[in-house]
Amino acid sequence: MSKKGFMTSIENLCEDVTSELGYELVDVEYLKESGDYYLRVYIHKPGGVNLDDCQIVSEKLSERLDDKDLLQKAYYLEVSSPGLDRPLKTDRDFERNLEKEVEVSLYKAVDGVKKFEGILKSYNGDSVELETVDKMVEIPRDTISLIRLTIKF
Repeated sequence: MSKKGFMTSIENLCEDVTSELGYELVDVEYLKESGDYYLRVYIHKPGGVNLDDCQIVSEKLSERLDDKDLLQKAYYLEVSSPGLDRPLKTDRDFERNLEKEVEVSLYKAVDGVKKFEGILKSYNGDSVELETVDKMVEIPRDTISLIRLTIKF
């Protein structure tokens, strides 16, 4: 199985489990760090994710992963909230964060600028629209290297 096919299978299994339990799957990572493999699953629910939520998903996911036997090597399963500073990746991320302040870094400049901060006004498959301090900016999604909520202290 190709790496992409493998990850698609893992993501589909994680999506099935999280949605059955009433959570939103935000992201899945399968990484090798310091010689050990980690399967990291990030979940969301309105009002936030707590430790009990992570335990519930972890137990059910572990059971399902064992049944399907997709991971041939020993691994650590980690289930957590994605945190405030996580990148926005999916349409659900964008939808949930409309009208919130975001910071955007670009691969290539738009209007001579590679970093923007503003209110996320809209999005589609091709672009996002931000309201900055002085104007509206439409940014092609394929030029975005990172978009996340602005955290102010």
